[in-house]
Amino acid sequence: MLHALHYAYCHRRERKGDMRRLWITRINAAARAGGLSYNQFIDGLSKANIEINRKELAEMAVNDPTSFSKLLSLAQDKVKN
Repeated sequence: MLHALHYAYCHRRERKGDMRRLWITRINAAARAGGLSYNQFIDGLSKANIEINRKELAEMAVNDPTSFSKLLSLAQDKVKN
């Protein structure tokens, strides 16, 4: 019983890291399809003063590619300048 409680406690924390890795993977795949790497995309967004979290970016990449492509074009403009 104690082992089960310990594993449940630890894995609740691990799940947060797993979800972050999944979001980053989704964002990277969508950004590479648009011609930028993940690092360039995030750098471009920060230079454009666009603050949006990774969870929302991943959701946009999967469910709303048109608005994600708009963010991607904004990030490309800031990376090239």
